[in-house]
Amino acid sequence: MDVSFLGGPRPQRGVGVVAPFDFALDRELWRWVPDEVSLHLTRTPFVPVEVSLDLARLVSEHETLREAVRALSAVAPEVVAYACTSGSFVAGTTGERAMCAAMAQTGGIPALTTSGALLEALTELGARRVAVVTPYTGSVTDSLEAFLGEAGIEVTGRSYLGLTREIWRVPYRDVVRMAHEAAVGAPDALFISCTNLPTYDTIPQLEAELRMPVLSANQVTLWSALRRIGEQAVGPYQALLDPVARRGPASMSGMSGMPGVSEVSGVPGLPGTAALPGQPGLPVVPESAVTGPPEPEAALAGPVAGPAPDAADAADGPEPPPFPDDPGLLPPG
Repeated sequence: MDVSFLGGPRPQRGVGVVAPFDFALDRELWRWVPDEVSLHLTRTPFVPVEVSLDLARLVSEHETLREAVRALSAVAPEVVAYACTSGSFVAGTTGERAMCAAMAQTGGIPALTTSGALLEALTELGARRVAVVTPYTGSVTDSLEAFLGEAGIEVTGRSYLGLTREIWRVPYRDVVRMAHEAAVGAPDALFISCTNLPTYDTIPQLEAELRMPVLSANQVTLWSALRRIGEQAVGPYQALLDPVARRGPASMSGMSGMPGVSEVSGVPGLPGTAALPGQPGLPVVPESAVTGPPEPEAALAGPVAGPAPDAADAADGPEPPPFPDDPGLLPPG
């Protein structure tokens, strides 16, 4: 079949991504990317060190970043993003800015890091108090809190797993549990750290349950990189990506008790939803939307009253249905 008449493939805009050698969530990154954009990933060299502050320093050395950007330059991306949270917060805000400068100088294109994108996203949302979820050890989590404090962001609560390897294997249920544990002290937003921690499908659920914007490492990285080239990240009902979503669950905490609003599926005050087994939060269709309003005459007359059941019949219960071979139902032969 000749497809030359299609004139394709369509031109693609490129986003370069420098990821740590153990990054395993390439597929999740792509879920935030519009069709007209391609991701070009490269990884830092392997080092035999577990997830720790030492590893964060090793995978963010400037010469390592320069080599990665030089490799990406072969496919001419329009922007380059360093996709590692710990590697970009371990040296504080000054270190994060120096990383961006090293990459931008090498590639001659805009450059950003996950931690810098986080600060950008918090500014976009007007959030100054955050709850934090991490898969890290306590010392790495402390470093994230120090980075945020240096930027004027208060951490109101936190929850961490203490992992040093294979973070990509953490299931969604653990992410959701930790988010609920961390969301204390009236934060403005919640941040889920680490680009190797799966988060994409948890964000809409957590925003509905916690009534606040929820940010994740991969989300803020792609959001920031794409806006640098005039593109928008895509994602289902995420406050950072959609201003309309910011007026949804994240701003509905005062709606409880309003007409038509009930507590369902563990989501207080979410209107038009109901909990069904295995299907939380399905829309409720009012009966009037199916049957339509009552006819005027019927509305005036009230309910139609049928003949009162015989007392004996009422006591015996309803008449059972006839069997198919009941002679009384057969046509005359």
